[in-house]
Amino acid sequence: MEYIYAALLLDAAGKEVDEKNLVNVVKAAGVTPDEAMAKSVASSLKGVNIKDVIKNAQAVQVAQPAAAPAAGAAQPKKEEKEEKAVSEEEAAGGLASLFG
Repeated sequence: MEYIYAALLLDAAGKEVDEKNLVNVVKAAGVTPDEAMAKSVASSLKGVNIKDVIKNAQAVQVAQPAAAPAAGAAQPKKEEKEEKAVSEEEAAGGLASLFG
């Protein structure tokens, strides 16, 4: 995550987001640099305009909880499902049709 923050900082400062600059920012933050991670992030962001990506990013919308019905409001009736009782003969007849 520190490499993403470093990339954002470099972009905000108008500096090139490359492997060397990422390593320098991470070192300055007191984190032991990972050359492979810096190279990966730098190559992933090559040619990407970070300001445009941030500007065009969609905001995450948080779903609003449903309001609880008022205490005096009528509750909708729950439909009761009727289970059909199947006799053993009917079940056996259905199975028999599978085997012709």
